[in-house]
Amino acid sequence: MSSIRNRPPGTPDAVDAVPRLRTLVPLSVQHVLIAYSGMVTVPLLIGSGLGLSGDRIAALITANLFVSGVATLLQTIGIWKVGVRLPIVMGSTFTGIGPAIIVGKDGGLPAVFGATLVAGALTFLAAPYFSRLLRFFPPLVTGAIIAIIGFSLVPSTASLIAGPDPQAPGYGAVRDIGLAAGTIAFILLVERFAPPFLARVAVLLALIGGTLVAVAMGITDFGGVGEADLVGFVAPFDFGAPTFMLSAILPMVIVQLVNMVESAGDTLAMGQIAGREVGPPEVARALRADGAATALAGAFNSFTIVTFGENVGLVSMTKVLSRWVVAGSGLILVVLGLAPKLGAVVAALPGPVLGGVGVVMFGMVGAVGLRILAQADLADSRNMLVVSLSFGLGFMPVGAPHVYDRFPQFAQTILGSGIAAGGIAAFLLNLLLNETRRDRASGPTAAGEPGGEPAGVAGPSGPPGRGPRPRPPDQPPERT
Repeated sequence: MSSIRNRPPGTPDAVDAVPRLRTLVPLSVQHVLIAYSGMVTVPLLIGSGLGLSGDRIAALITANLFVSGVATLLQTIGIWKVGVRLPIVMGSTFTGIGPAIIVGKDGGLPAVFGATLVAGALTFLAAPYFSRLLRFFPPLVTGAIIAIIGFSLVPSTASLIAGPDPQAPGYGAVRDIGLAAGTIAFILLVERFAPPFLARVAVLLALIGGTLVAVAMGITDFGGVGEADLVGFVAPFDFGAPTFMLSAILPMVIVQLVNMVESAGDTLAMGQIAGREVGPPEVARALRADGAATALAGAFNSFTIVTFGENVGLVSMTKVLSRWVVAGSGLILVVLGLAPKLGAVVAALPGPVLGGVGVVMFGMVGAVGLRILAQADLADSRNMLVVSLSFGLGFMPVGAPHVYDRFPQFAQTILGSGIAAGGIAAFLLNLLLNETRRDRASGPTAAGEPGGEPAGVAGPSGPPGRGPRPRPPDQPPERT
């Protein structure tokens, strides 16, 4: 991986470079379109689950867009030691949907927002300490987590493509699936045959082209655009003063622990993509931005904020590394949060088109995870055990969403999220199987030293009777 220290002094690298406005704007819009469905879905599901009226759900959506935009600006531009200054989009997380609905039914939205405030503040304070645990997140762990994040989100595109209700008459219509397949094919054709400057906006072109086809087919409706207000305002504590209940705070803190693992993984992945060295200080800055944004979300009627993995996949695909492009998307999100009519335009994008793009983007995130996993020694049986079990636990809730319904609520929060279960499993299994043997190998009684076993009895990378497996000369050592 190349380092920014290798460039000539005073020369901005690809991350700090500022593209021309005519290039920056469409690339920023592309990031917004990729992230928008997720940012709208979280408040939509929470509001619907709590039985809110349409105008109250709309208020949650605009608030979430506004906070996500501010959080993205904070992460990409940075203030003091807050924000990692990498091209990372921030937004609300699906992990918090279940806990928010349960807490909201018990104590109302003021309890949800109060717990979000506390969880954000604790995240901000814990960021430098959590970042020091990076030695426990080698490529084996981060690659597994990022792969799980990407591949576990792929099935969620089915509801966009086929429809949310399997019992509905039009569920899985051939035209919808065909439109999604056409969107994917369009991306492939642009990537294969278009000039490089067009290939960078292949996803944006696919969204526009797919929407035009959907309009011609009569399967999308922009009627809601005319009904939306032109200008809106996001008022703090619009749902009432926050309340602070321990029973509400604990689930949100668990959600934030999961988010910190996800954000650390995405930040490390972006460092890999951008060729920048990312260590504890950089991860701490990213997590501080997570915490500050989540606390802001609690004040402005929104929910826990985390890095958006699908946009990491977009950066990996387009190779557009400028953080100012993503900062531009943050500014657009702020405007969308203050202009409900503009937001309604994006909300009207047809589900099959968004679903087709999601298949590509989520799959790309998973592929980034596999690329990072390839840096680990997968010929080692212990490493393979870490990957296989973390993948198994991570994908089990995807195939059987109700498998943990009889467990206590705090356990459902962790195990019911494939990202949470798989990520925690990867961390703990690596700690159990690899970190303990590294400690033994580097300690005063390591193999081959006085008091230790001979090297041929039990090497750190092999079973009894075999010495340590040598690392190929062209393979860099694992980051610990």
